[in-house]
Amino acid sequence: MEMIKRYLRIPSESFFLFGPRGTGKSMWIKENFKDSLYIDFLDPKEFRVYSAYPERFREIVLANLDKKDILVDEIQKVPQVLSVIHSLIEEKKEFRFILSGSSSRKIKRTGADLLGGRAIPVFMHPFMVFELKDKFSLKKSLNYGLVPLVYFADNPDNILAGYIALYIKEEVQSESLVRNIPAFARFMEAISFSHASILNTSSVARECMVERKNVEGYIKILEDLLLSFQLEVFTKKAKRRLINHRKFYFFDCGVFRSIRPKGPLDKPQEIDGAALEGLVAQNLRTWIDYREKDNKLYYWRTVKGVEVDFVLYGEDGIFAIEVKNSDKIYPENLRPLETFKKDYPDSKLVLLYRGKDRLKKGNVLCIPCDEFLLTLNPFKAIAF
Repeated sequence: MEMIKRYLRIPSESFFLFGPRGTGKSMWIKENFKDSLYIDFLDPKEFRVYSAYPERFREIVLANLDKKDILVDEIQKVPQVLSVIHSLIEEKKEFRFILSGSSSRKIKRTGADLLGGRAIPVFMHPFMVFELKDKFSLKKSLNYGLVPLVYFADNPDNILAGYIALYIKEEVQSESLVRNIPAFARFMEAISFSHASILNTSSVARECMVERKNVEGYIKILEDLLLSFQLEVFTKKAKRRLINHRKFYFFDCGVFRSIRPKGPLDKPQEIDGAALEGLVAQNLRTWIDYREKDNKLYYWRTVKGVEVDFVLYGEDGIFAIEVKNSDKIYPENLRPLETFKKDYPDSKLVLLYRGKDRLKKGNVLCIPCDEFLLTLNPFKAIAF
């Protein structure tokens, strides 16, 4: 995989590094902590040894006192080791533990010690467009997403095709998270129609022929495995009646596209539009995490159906962002943003589209989507 500079900040204290498979966690920690003690629980031998004898971890660390950074890859595979790490943190304050994994679900499920807040959680996402710079292609990103393992693959179609299958086999089936794997597979296809849409669990349950409570459990599994996220409605000082349902997104638009069924009744422009909105969502979400300011991402929708795709609210201001998969801008595209402006006069309005020109239409700044994403710098506030 080609080395791309990532804009994830390195904490000075011990931390968990969580992120979906293939996002480059192992490469990043090896690159940034070269003079360290490294233990990999994906190695079958180390997995067996530490599973049977977690105390061995203490022996290894104390025998290498010159190593102040201790890296543990795939920590969720042997969560029993966390109790040992906890005691070492208490005894030897100079150690810094970097604990990576694709999910905290097993750690929580087994009741293992999450170090009592002595290690902060840090999340690694797929590439930001800003990280790729001149290697970014909007067309490629919409087709294959921004997961590093996929983006630079010689055959990204094959990698994407096996990505979710590997998750189901190694994270869902092997850990016995789901009893009925065929039902979970049907759920995955059904939930793909909810990407970039308001989530209706009853509708998903009917589509995949699974009870609603099971669908709710499956959605929780996706979130715990960092494969999806949801946005709440922006309700601060609301002046209109708003809906209270959440919007659903897969963590990466390429993963969404690989799961989404395609056929004669599936319009390509609908899938492309959902992929584009998802691409913007994942970049905004990553920007918020890496920026480390008090910002949060929402969407806005009234009971009358007036909707703004994203509302970014926090220390850096309030932004209403609409995404259109079109190279033309029509008056009706601007109306939801102008409606939002009436309720929130201090907001900045942005419409992202597939055209080439930056335009100002009334209160709305219209920006080519690729231009916006390329300038979304986690070290800077959004400025227009």
